[in-house]
Amino acid sequence: MTSFERLPGPLAARLAGYRMQRDALGRSAASVFRLAGEGLPALYLKVEAAGPFGELADEAARLDWLKACRLPCPEVIARESDGERNWLLVSALPGTDLASASALTPLARVELLAGALLDLHRLPIASCPFDHRLEKRLPVAKAHMEAGTVDEEDFDAARLGKRAAELFAALESMRPTDEDLVVTHGDACLPNFVASGGQFSGYIDCSRLGVADRHQDIALACRSIAYNFGEALLQPFLDRYGLPAPDPARLGYYQLLDEFF
Repeated sequence: MTSFERLPGPLAARLAGYRMQRDALGRSAASVFRLAGEGLPALYLKVEAAGPFGELADEAARLDWLKACRLPCPEVIARESDGERNWLLVSALPGTDLASASALTPLARVELLAGALLDLHRLPIASCPFDHRLEKRLPVAKAHMEAGTVDEEDFDAARLGKRAAELFAALESMRPTDEDLVVTHGDACLPNFVASGGQFSGYIDCSRLGVADRHQDIALACRSIAYNFGEALLQPFLDRYGLPAPDPARLGYYQLLDEFF
């Protein structure tokens, strides 16, 4: 999809005057397009195949909730579905994602990520309607595996060559006995956090936001930091967050769980 030809009528009319360009900002499973037009505010349009594992409706609900919590995130402008595809139109945040924000030092970026996670994790879990505790997420992971949507060729290097069923058995046998619950982003990688003018400007790709163990976010943040900047910045990130010595077993567990999403 590279034009407006296949958009539902209401969306096509709303986007008159815009140009569409595919964009890789964030880590959404949907196709993402940046929209710009003369004198018009920048927007993002996401499109995914309709189906049981679609995430755009989840993302819209979470963005609305985050807005109500007064945390910075894109505004939901429109949602459409024709039974074959789902579309989500959102506002663009000012700035650049933390993986790409080369005007900032890597240290500044990991400290912004830590501060953004602290703000999110301080929200009261009783106020969050999205439950991503293991009791809920493991059955979803199993459903992904049984549907054949787990990409075994995209496993982290340590797990390449293994089968999804083998990893799921490990998830069940290694399941932590308790959870340190907070409101998590769910996909806390550097590309999913945006900064402008040296300040954090918002959360994106929020379809997996929900109440879960804080290690869900810390694990994926550490993996992303190591990948983008090297392991030397892991400790500054953890110190800024206030968890200088996270449970290594839990970090490994939530990185393993992420293979299914």
